[in-house]
Amino acid sequence: MPNQDPHLLVLCTCPDSVTAERLATLLVERQLAACVNLLPGLTSIYRWQGRVESAEETLLLAKTRGSRYADLEETLVAAHPYELPEVIAVPISRGLPGYLAWIDSETEG
Repeated sequence: MPNQDPHLLVLCTCPDSVTAERLATLLVERQLAACVNLLPGLTSIYRWQGRVESAEETLLLAKTRGSRYADLEETLVAAHPYELPEVIAVPISRGLPGYLAWIDSETEG
């Protein structure tokens, strides 16, 4: 039987580590994510408003459940300084059962 509430890995880039830590803490405090990893030192090359841009960023990797995604996305968009933040969810197809159960228990909100 397929999981009725799939686990997700949500990616979100931030302009700096201070913003990333603030957003990560907000997601965990609100039980929207069980854990958020911060990966500093990321360089992003992208097209924005017709120009190729380059920016140093910090990447958030948030572990959550599908049922919490809408609230997680809304929270990120409302609290994020970017006009159009990157918020991408990728399904977690497999994982250590105990870890996945921990994600469930920490995102019961």
